[in-house]
Amino acid sequence: MSSNKILQFEYIKRDLVFRFDAGTSRGVLKTKTVFWIKVFSGLNKNVVGWGEVAPLVKLSPDDRPDFEKVLDEVLKRLELETWELDEKSILDMVSELIPFHLPSIRFGVETAMLDLMNGGKKRIFKNDFFDLQKAIPINGLIWMGDEVFMKEQIDQKLEEGFNCIKMKIGAIDFRKELDLLAYIRSNFSPSVITLRVDANGAFNPEDALDKLNALDEFSLHSIEQPIAAGQHQEMRKLCETSPLPIALDEELIGVEGKGNLLDDILPPFLILKPSLLGGIKETREWIEEAEKRSIGWWMTSALESNIGLNAISQLTSQFRPTLPQGLGTGKLFHNNLRSPLTVEKGEILYHSDITWEDPS
Repeated sequence: MSSNKILQFEYIKRDLVFRFDAGTSRGVLKTKTVFWIKVFSGLNKNVVGWGEVAPLVKLSPDDRPDFEKVLDEVLKRLELETWELDEKSILDMVSELIPFHLPSIRFGVETAMLDLMNGGKKRIFKNDFFDLQKAIPINGLIWMGDEVFMKEQIDQKLEEGFNCIKMKIGAIDFRKELDLLAYIRSNFSPSVITLRVDANGAFNPEDALDKLNALDEFSLHSIEQPIAAGQHQEMRKLCETSPLPIALDEELIGVEGKGNLLDDILPPFLILKPSLLGGIKETREWIEEAEKRSIGWWMTSALESNIGLNAISQLTSQFRPTLPQGLGTGKLFHNNLRSPLTVEKGEILYHSDITWEDPS
């Protein structure tokens, strides 16, 4: 499918309901609003491309009170354009037509357009995850909460066969968080379980290094965003002095000068969330700039439903990752779409014999 086309865009709004109160350092999440983008040609309404627009509250650049109105206006403008249905043209056109400060809309439209280009089968591009059902290693995510809740999650992830666990920290007493890490390490050595922690910017620059030194006792793989974004000098100093490798996450959001940021901070790792960074094209550019500098990276979903998670998994698969990725969020919601995406023994797989639930 590569001819020029005038297309129609629609969206469906759904409030996804968490199975539990999802604690972060920015507060507790109970629901997540998503918009499923539907694109099709008036000449063939049976072939439909689906994408997902899902800004994160208090984090996405396009988290705003009038978001639905803005989305509706953007989609109406896109219906006035003539689209060339090949991958480069789609990604370039989305980048040109949708402003950088609307990253989740860019990602959703990119995904829907590429799905349409490939026949509306939820295949976004050529990749081993979809085409060959090749599994991607993922980490098991431990959400913030009281000590009992966090310990229950840890036990569950270990029983489910994860060999990489990521624990969110910064919400309860730091000593209790250290005790939880000690609990894991007392039962599982670093050769058996890889441990990551994510502070979501919760540490103060003044005592961050002391906390990193305390965390280093547990042989951690890395820590995500120890201090809040925007403090480049302090973050660079931490990257230079921390005994733990630091991964930038929120630091990348809203940044257009990718190479300049990486040169300013020189981090060991990046965490890439396509719907926060501006979509597929922008994420690939981050990877290119990181690899030029021998900076490691892994991909993470941003609490999307299975439509968005499918697209991120396929994008990740194109790079044949070996590090565990952050793609285990599909079971978070009571009312997620049924899909071929499954998590088994610390990996995410695409089971092509399972049918997609119709989003509409």
